[in-house]
Amino acid sequence: RPGSPFMFKIPSTGERPMRYEVLDLPSGLVCNENTGYITGVINEAGTYKTTFKVTNSSGTAEREFRIVCGDQLALTPHMGWNSWYVWENHVTDSIMRAAADAMVSSGMIDHGYMYVNIDDCWAVKPGASDPALAGEPRDANGMVNSNNRFPDMRSLTDYIHSLGLKAGIYTSPGPLTCAGHTGAYQHEEQDIKRFAEWGFDFLKYDWCSYGNIAETDSLSELQKPYILISEILKSQNRDIVLNLCQYGMGDVWKWGKSVGGNSWRTAGDLGLKFEEIGKALFRDGFDVFTDNGLHNYGGPGAWNDPDYLLIGYLSNWKGSTSPTPLTPDEQYTQISLWSLQSAPLIFSGDITRLDDFTLSLLTNDEIIEVDQDPLGKPGFRVSKKDDLEVWKKNMEDGSIAAGLFNRGDTKARVTALWSDLGISGKQNVR
Repeated sequence: RPGSPFMFKIPSTGERPMRYEVLDLPSGLVCNENTGYITGVINEAGTYKTTFKVTNSSGTAEREFRIVCGDQLALTPHMGWNSWYVWENHVTDSIMRAAADAMVSSGMIDHGYMYVNIDDCWAVKPGASDPALAGEPRDANGMVNSNNRFPDMRSLTDYIHSLGLKAGIYTSPGPLTCAGHTGAYQHEEQDIKRFAEWGFDFLKYDWCSYGNIAETDSLSELQKPYILISEILKSQNRDIVLNLCQYGMGDVWKWGKSVGGNSWRTAGDLGLKFEEIGKALFRDGFDVFTDNGLHNYGGPGAWNDPDYLLIGYLSNWKGSTSPTPLTPDEQYTQISLWSLQSAPLIFSGDITRLDDFTLSLLTNDEIIEVDQDPLGKPGFRVSKKDDLEVWKKNMEDGSIAAGLFNRGDTKARVTALWSDLGISGKQNVR
């Protein structure tokens, strides 16, 4: 937004060192030619057409890029990492720093991943016997405190920002979070001010105990805490992207954007039951999306969020981690389907233990290109025959991305018909 701090790392792959240049960079911004970090402040709203140029020993590559300064954030789906499905209630400052380091060392940062997000359990847990979690929930001014696992939040976000990344945090509109830590209820202004002071760029706002506060399950009560928090966010001196996490209640896709959400969860937690992640993936990814016509509601600045990418090593909810129960084909399916739906690509496995297969899925530039297409029109199912489905997504350049899926357990031939895709005549297909 005009007047807010700007930070963006130019994604680029290839042999280092590299030299970065931006042509027609708007006034107020500078690009570090050695790191590709663009920082500064734009004071005038507008769309600025620039060109990125990156040079190494092999030559120079360039690409046009639009920087949009205005009231609407998150014009493309969020890309990053979240702590919950691997670290759940064991998350610490050192874990978050290690995750940020891994996003850089793995090369994920060079493919557009930017958010490093703390989920639940960073705040004080009232009544906790563990000294790492206990303490005063708020200071004398009512400002929320982090627990002893996070001794200096500003230092943590400064570290994440120094790597060219952005930092995310979590809370609930209720008195307590899902895991029983301090929530924002009746301290919303103070907590958002605290998050801005700490330097956070993303907020996951999770319904949790607000269910005990809401007087009814009416639409107005479902919307109330999100309207409140989004208005407070708009008054801050930094941009904080807002993710509504309330599991699809009240058909949130119909009103999530109007209450200020930049994304909204469309269903329950995919990883709630480790052994049933595959079942949840097919139910929530395919059927919830299609049965409710969710492609009609997502778009630039406001995205359907079917939950995180559950690949790699995940918490098995038994005190340790295990490889994802998703088969390789199911992992291909999740990445492909999420990209066709213009969903946020937030990985929630162990980012410090990425095998070649997992990393290749996360950093497939052609698939990321489908997800991040600036037109931002979510794809949709155009045909279904038993377990076989074809999906279509219209792209900004006039092309079509098509997904061919076999949801069954045996091999089958999936056919995409021109008529289903809305095209005719000769076509170039790859």
